[in-house]
Amino acid sequence: SVRVDMGAAILLPRDIPADFEGDSVVGAPLVVDERVYHVTCVSMGNPHCVIFLSEDIDSLDLARIGPKFEHHPLFPARINTEFVNIQSDGSLKMRVWERGAGETLACGTGACASIVAAVMTGRADRHVVMDLLGGSLTLDWSPDDGHVYQEGTAQFVFDGEWLGE
Repeated sequence: SVRVDMGAAILLPRDIPADFEGDSVVGAPLVVDERVYHVTCVSMGNPHCVIFLSEDIDSLDLARIGPKFEHHPLFPARINTEFVNIQSDGSLKMRVWERGAGETLACGTGACASIVAAVMTGRADRHVVMDLLGGSLTLDWSPDDGHVYQEGTAQFVFDGEWLGE
């Protein structure tokens, strides 16, 4: 497996960027598609909007709802959106809509943003397992240095040759 230091989370809304008042965006109401979602915004070098849902995220129509978050006017640089379930064993399960790409199998920065959001909203400890469509990651948000660490297996997925100049 591989362990990576993903750096410290950015929580100040103007630095995410997210057009919300205050020093952080934690459980803030946001209306999308006539439904109120409670969002927590975090940047891990790119902007994330994390939403914890009680309904099973497997049944979400992400192709319909994802672009509505991505292009919401409160996110001037657009936003990656993570939809997260808290599992009965304390692990997290996530699906992600990445800005400009759509739904992807995994997002390392999104997983890191999700553990930060889970801790900030009292839903998880600083050490969790995150299940994504592409596999599982172990995440740690260090109280010592404020950095988020992720660990997971590495797999060979592509081989190519550059034929350019």
